[in-house]
Amino acid sequence: MAQIGTTPESESEKLLLNQHTEKHFTAGEVVRDIIIGVSDGLTVPFALAAGLSGANATSSVILTAGIAEVAAGAISMGLGGYLAAKSEADHYIKELKREQEEIITVPDTEAAEVAEILAQYGVEPHEYRPVVNALRKNPQAWLDFMMKFELGLEKPDPRRALQSALTIAIAYIVGGLVPLFPYMFIPVASKAVIASIVVTLGALLIFGYAKGYFTGNKPIRSALQTALIGAIASAAAFGMAKLVQP
Repeated sequence: MAQIGTTPESESEKLLLNQHTEKHFTAGEVVRDIIIGVSDGLTVPFALAAGLSGANATSSVILTAGIAEVAAGAISMGLGGYLAAKSEADHYIKELKREQEEIITVPDTEAAEVAEILAQYGVEPHEYRPVVNALRKNPQAWLDFMMKFELGLEKPDPRRALQSALTIAIAYIVGGLVPLFPYMFIPVASKAVIASIVVTLGALLIFGYAKGYFTGNKPIRSALQTALIGAIASAAAFGMAKLVQP
Protein backbone atom coordinates (compact mmCIF):
# COMPACT_ATOMS: atom_id res chain seq x y z
CA MET A 1 0.00 0.00 0.00
CA ALA A 2 1.40 3.39 -1.04
CA GLN A 3 2.25 5.87 1.70
CA ILE A 4 0.12 8.99 2.18
CA GLY A 5 1.31 11.84 -0.01
CA THR A 6 3.19 9.55 -2.41
CA THR A 7 1.91 9.18 -5.93
CA PRO A 8 2.76 6.39 -8.36
CA GLU A 9 4.37 9.03 -10.58
CA SER A 10 6.72 10.21 -7.83
CA GLU A 11 7.63 6.63 -6.97
CA SER A 12 8.44 5.98 -10.63
CA GLU A 13 10.55 9.12 -10.84
CA LYS A 14 12.49 8.10 -7.74
CA LEU A 15 13.06 4.66 -9.19
CA LEU A 16 14.33 6.11 -12.45
CA LEU A 17 16.63 8.50 -10.59
CA ASN A 18 18.05 5.64 -8.54
CA GLN A 19 18.62 3.53 -11.64
CA HIS A 20 20.14 6.36 -13.69
CA THR A 21 23.87 6.59 -13.19
CA GLU A 22 25.84 8.78 -15.55
CA LYS A 23 29.21 7.48 -16.62
CA HIS A 24 31.72 10.06 -17.76
CA PHE A 25 35.26 9.57 -18.98
CA THR A 26 37.41 11.08 -16.21
CA ALA A 27 40.93 10.18 -17.30
CA GLY A 28 41.24 13.02 -19.82
CA GLU A 29 44.56 14.36 -18.53
CA VAL A 30 46.19 10.93 -18.54
CA VAL A 31 44.93 10.23 -22.05
CA ARG A 32 46.24 13.61 -23.18
CA ASP A 33 49.69 12.82 -21.79
CA ILE A 34 49.69 9.40 -23.45
CA ILE A 35 48.69 10.94 -26.77
CA ILE A 36 51.47 13.53 -26.52
CA GLY A 37 54.10 10.93 -25.63
CA VAL A 38 53.13 8.22 -28.10
CA SER A 39 52.52 10.66 -30.94
CA ASP A 40 56.00 12.20 -30.72
CA GLY A 41 57.56 8.85 -29.82
CA LEU A 42 56.28 7.22 -32.98
CA THR A 43 57.02 10.14 -35.28
CA VAL A 44 60.42 11.52 -34.26
CA PRO A 45 62.46 8.28 -34.05
CA PHE A 46 60.65 7.06 -37.17
CA ALA A 47 61.79 10.13 -39.11
CA LEU A 48 65.29 9.86 -37.64
CA ALA A 49 65.62 6.20 -38.62
CA ALA A 50 64.31 6.92 -42.11
CA GLY A 51 66.72 9.82 -42.52
CA LEU A 52 69.72 7.76 -41.42
CA SER A 53 68.62 4.97 -43.73
CA GLY A 54 68.55 7.49 -46.56
CA ALA A 55 72.13 8.39 -45.65
CA ASN A 56 73.09 4.70 -46.00
CA ALA A 57 73.88 4.25 -42.31
CA THR A 58 74.10 0.70 -40.99
CA SER A 59 71.37 -0.86 -38.86
CA SER A 60 73.61 -0.76 -35.78
CA VAL A 61 74.30 2.95 -36.22
CA ILE A 62 70.60 3.68 -36.78
CA LEU A 63 69.64 1.61 -33.74
CA THR A 64 72.23 3.33 -31.54
CA ALA A 65 71.18 6.80 -32.68
CA GLY A 66 67.52 5.89 -32.35
CA ILE A 67 67.84 4.60 -28.79
CA ALA A 68 69.83 7.69 -27.82
CA GLU A 69 67.11 9.89 -29.31
CA VAL A 70 64.37 7.97 -27.49
CA ALA A 71 66.19 8.39 -24.18
CA ALA A 72 66.79 12.09 -24.73
CA GLY A 73 63.28 12.65 -26.05
CA ALA A 74 61.66 10.86 -23.13
CA ILE A 75 63.59 12.99 -20.63
CA SER A 76 62.85 16.20 -22.52
CA MET A 77 59.16 15.45 -23.03
CA GLY A 78 58.73 14.25 -19.46
CA LEU A 79 60.40 17.37 -18.09
CA GLY A 80 58.18 19.51 -20.31
CA GLY A 81 55.08 17.76 -18.98
CA TYR A 82 56.27 18.24 -15.40
CA LEU A 83 56.93 21.95 -15.86
CA ALA A 84 53.59 22.49 -17.62
CA ALA A 85 51.63 20.77 -14.83
CA LYS A 86 53.68 22.59 -12.19
CA SER A 87 52.95 25.92 -13.85
CA GLU A 88 49.23 25.16 -13.85
CA ALA A 89 49.35 24.32 -10.14
CA ASP A 90 51.32 27.49 -9.34
CA HIS A 91 48.85 29.58 -11.34
CA TYR A 92 45.91 28.03 -9.48
CA ILE A 93 47.48 28.77 -6.08
CA LYS A 94 48.22 32.36 -7.08
CA GLU A 95 44.65 32.96 -8.26
CA LEU A 96 43.26 31.20 -5.19
CA LYS A 97 45.11 33.54 -2.83
CA ARG A 98 44.00 36.57 -4.83
CA GLU A 99 40.37 35.45 -4.79
CA GLN A 100 40.52 34.74 -1.05
CA GLU A 101 41.80 38.26 -0.42
CA GLU A 102 39.10 39.84 -2.59
CA ILE A 103 36.33 37.94 -0.79
CA ILE A 104 37.59 39.37 2.50
CA THR A 105 38.44 42.91 1.38
CA VAL A 106 35.73 43.61 -1.24
CA PRO A 107 32.89 41.17 -0.49
CA ASP A 108 30.21 43.35 -2.10
CA THR A 109 32.12 43.47 -5.37
CA GLU A 110 32.61 39.70 -5.33
CA ALA A 111 28.92 39.18 -4.53
CA ALA A 112 28.03 41.36 -7.52
CA GLU A 113 30.27 39.18 -9.67
CA VAL A 114 28.41 36.07 -8.47
CA ALA A 115 25.12 37.71 -9.43
CA GLU A 116 26.53 38.63 -12.84
CA ILE A 117 27.73 35.08 -13.46
CA LEU A 118 24.35 33.59 -12.56
CA ALA A 119 22.57 36.18 -14.68
CA GLN A 120 24.60 35.01 -17.68
CA TYR A 121 22.97 31.59 -17.23
CA GLY A 122 19.51 33.17 -17.39
CA VAL A 123 18.87 33.21 -13.62
CA GLU A 124 16.57 36.06 -12.63
CA PRO A 125 17.48 38.49 -9.79
CA HIS A 126 14.81 37.14 -7.45
CA GLU A 127 16.23 33.66 -8.06
CA TYR A 128 19.93 34.36 -7.63
CA ARG A 129 19.73 36.63 -4.59
CA PRO A 130 19.19 33.69 -2.18
CA VAL A 131 22.11 31.89 -3.83
CA VAL A 132 24.37 34.91 -3.42
CA ASN A 133 23.38 35.29 0.22
CA ALA A 134 23.96 31.59 0.86
CA LEU A 135 27.44 31.76 -0.66
CA ARG A 136 28.32 34.81 1.45
CA LYS A 137 27.58 32.72 4.53
CA ASN A 138 29.89 29.95 3.34
CA PRO A 139 33.28 31.46 2.38
CA GLN A 140 34.79 28.16 1.21
CA ALA A 141 31.87 27.42 -1.10
CA TRP A 142 32.00 31.02 -2.29
CA LEU A 143 35.70 30.69 -3.05
CA ASP A 144 35.17 27.40 -4.92
CA PHE A 145 32.37 29.00 -6.94
CA MET A 146 34.51 31.95 -7.97
CA MET A 147 37.48 29.76 -8.91
CA LYS A 148 35.36 27.52 -11.10
CA PHE A 149 32.81 29.86 -12.65
CA GLU A 150 34.65 33.19 -12.74
CA LEU A 151 38.17 31.96 -13.52
CA GLY A 152 37.38 28.55 -15.01
CA LEU A 153 40.02 26.85 -12.86
CA GLU A 154 39.79 23.40 -11.30
CA LYS A 155 41.84 22.43 -8.27
CA PRO A 156 44.85 20.50 -9.60
CA ASP A 157 45.94 17.16 -8.23
CA PRO A 158 49.15 17.73 -6.20
CA ARG A 159 50.59 14.57 -7.78
CA ARG A 160 49.71 15.72 -11.28
CA ALA A 161 53.15 17.10 -12.23
CA LEU A 162 55.03 13.89 -11.44
CA GLN A 163 52.33 11.69 -12.97
CA SER A 164 52.36 13.76 -16.14
CA ALA A 165 56.14 13.55 -16.44
CA LEU A 166 56.20 9.77 -15.98
CA THR A 167 53.23 9.16 -18.28
CA ILE A 168 54.63 11.23 -21.13
CA ALA A 169 58.13 9.77 -20.76
CA ILE A 170 56.94 6.15 -20.68
CA ALA A 171 54.54 6.74 -23.57
CA TYR A 172 57.38 8.31 -25.58
CA ILE A 173 59.63 5.31 -24.95
CA VAL A 174 56.90 2.84 -25.92
CA GLY A 175 56.14 4.76 -29.10
CA GLY A 176 59.78 5.40 -29.92
CA LEU A 177 60.83 1.75 -29.78
CA VAL A 178 58.27 0.70 -32.39
CA PRO A 179 60.10 2.05 -35.48
CA LEU A 180 63.42 0.78 -34.09
CA PHE A 181 62.38 -2.86 -33.60
CA PRO A 182 63.12 -3.93 -37.20
CA TYR A 183 66.68 -2.62 -36.91
CA MET A 184 67.21 -4.92 -33.92
CA PHE A 185 66.57 -8.02 -36.01
CA ILE A 186 67.38 -7.04 -39.60
CA PRO A 187 71.08 -6.23 -40.14
CA VAL A 188 70.58 -4.75 -43.61
CA ALA A 189 69.37 -1.17 -43.21
CA SER A 190 67.69 -1.01 -46.64
CA LYS A 191 65.48 -3.95 -45.65
CA ALA A 192 65.01 -2.83 -42.06
CA VAL A 193 63.70 0.57 -43.15
CA ILE A 194 60.94 -1.06 -45.20
CA ALA A 195 59.91 -3.19 -42.24
CA SER A 196 60.09 -0.11 -40.00
CA ILE A 197 57.78 1.80 -42.34
CA VAL A 198 55.21 -1.01 -42.38
CA VAL A 199 55.32 -1.53 -38.61
CA THR A 200 55.25 2.16 -37.75
CA LEU A 201 52.48 3.08 -40.16
CA GLY A 202 50.43 0.22 -38.72
CA ALA A 203 51.11 1.49 -35.22
CA LEU A 204 50.20 5.05 -36.26
CA LEU A 205 46.90 3.83 -37.71
CA ILE A 206 46.05 1.96 -34.50
CA PHE A 207 47.17 4.84 -32.32
CA GLY A 208 45.29 7.39 -34.42
CA TYR A 209 42.12 5.31 -34.26
CA ALA A 210 42.38 4.99 -30.47
CA LYS A 211 43.12 8.71 -30.15
CA GLY A 212 40.02 9.56 -32.16
CA TYR A 213 37.90 7.16 -30.14
CA PHE A 214 38.95 8.53 -26.76
CA THR A 215 38.87 12.20 -27.79
CA GLY A 216 35.45 12.02 -29.41
CA ASN A 217 36.67 12.55 -32.97
CA LYS A 218 36.05 10.31 -35.95
CA PRO A 219 38.40 7.34 -35.33
CA ILE A 220 39.00 6.44 -38.97
CA ARG A 221 39.72 10.03 -39.95
CA SER A 222 42.03 10.41 -36.95
CA ALA A 223 43.85 7.19 -37.88
CA LEU A 224 44.45 8.34 -41.46
CA GLN A 225 45.58 11.82 -40.39
CA THR A 226 48.01 10.43 -37.81
CA ALA A 227 49.50 7.95 -40.28
CA LEU A 228 49.77 10.65 -42.95
CA ILE A 229 51.69 12.99 -40.63
CA GLY A 230 54.11 10.21 -39.71
CA ALA A 231 54.58 9.25 -43.36
CA ILE A 232 55.26 12.84 -44.41
CA ALA A 233 57.80 13.32 -41.61
CA SER A 234 59.72 10.15 -42.45
CA ALA A 235 59.59 10.82 -46.20
CA ALA A 236 60.91 14.34 -45.67
CA ALA A 237 63.77 13.06 -43.50
CA PHE A 238 64.62 10.30 -45.97
CA GLY A 239 64.52 12.66 -48.93
CA MET A 240 66.61 15.30 -47.20
CA ALA A 241 69.24 12.72 -46.28
CA LYS A 242 69.39 11.54 -49.89
CA LEU A 243 69.61 15.12 -51.12
CA VAL A 244 72.55 16.18 -48.97
CA GLN A 245 74.36 12.85 -49.13
CA PRO A 246 77.74 13.34 -50.82
